[in-house]
Amino acid sequence: MTAYYAFNGDADGLCALQQLRLSAGPEGTLITGVKRDIALLERVSAASGDECTVLDISLDVNRLPLLRLLEAGVRVRYFDHHFAGEIPAHANLESHVDTAPNVCTSLLVDLWLGGRARNWAVAGAFGDSLAEEARKLAEHSALDLEQTRVLEELGVRLNYNAYGELLSDLHVSPALLAEEMIRFVDPVEFARSSALYAKLAEGYLADMEAARRLEPARQVPGALLFMMPDAAWARRVIGTLANDLARAHLGSAVAIVSPKSSGYVVSIRVPRERATPAEVFCRRFPTGGGRRTAAGINLLPASDLERFVAVFESEFRTG
Repeated sequence: MTAYYAFNGDADGLCALQQLRLSAGPEGTLITGVKRDIALLERVSAASGDECTVLDISLDVNRLPLLRLLEAGVRVRYFDHHFAGEIPAHANLESHVDTAPNVCTSLLVDLWLGGRARNWAVAGAFGDSLAEEARKLAEHSALDLEQTRVLEELGVRLNYNAYGELLSDLHVSPALLAEEMIRFVDPVEFARSSALYAKLAEGYLADMEAARRLEPARQVPGALLFMMPDAAWARRVIGTLANDLARAHLGSAVAIVSPKSSGYVVSIRVPRERATPAEVFCRRFPTGGGRRTAAGINLLPASDLERFVAVFESEFRTG
């Protein structure tokens, strides 16, 4: 029997994976990529009797290869919080999918494991912008303020590292990060001792300093839009910058548009109280998806940019 792990390369996917590997052991083939690289199950070459654990990637996007694996006799355990569509009823599928806005994959894994590696779940929740939920979990685990601060930084920086068009845009590949992380039971110790993480953190500080000088390309009441330059640092900061801008402009929707080789990639943040969820808005465009407050479009053709801007401002304008 061969074990496979297909996981999103962001903080939530990495921290969910870390919890499971600390519990079950480090053995298994890792399949991952950049943040937007979510059609991962088509790369799983499992056979009857093998096991595949899927973390933080949309079931809807991976439906056909998932069905292929199930019919081939592969046992699949699926943890996710993104739009799933109809979940297949199959004896080989164990589904842990919850699309509630206050849930992420790390929290789902933490619940399933009974808190066995909870501090990593705290970091994953911080990385997935669930700061309130992360702090509650940290308090429940009796973490002090300094430990909680370190886990928040860790989550944010792991998440930042996953953004890019290609793996070459990233400071550290998610697969390499996963192999570094498994050496540490304690995420605070990982943050303080890992040279690989220190390299990532240094890059984060430099990139965010450049990002803070950006100004919105368009702004209407209730909605802001930023156009990013065509540079690796700009592709890396897109997710963290979107979260920071959402906190700085409470009540407003934020869109960040970044050029890629064949068009644009878009990140959206929408306040929970808005009538239209971010995920619902983004799914109006091919390759769009996500969750209630944070979503994106993996490929927006250049010919659709003007329409996207008009629809975004029309949908989220207030007053």
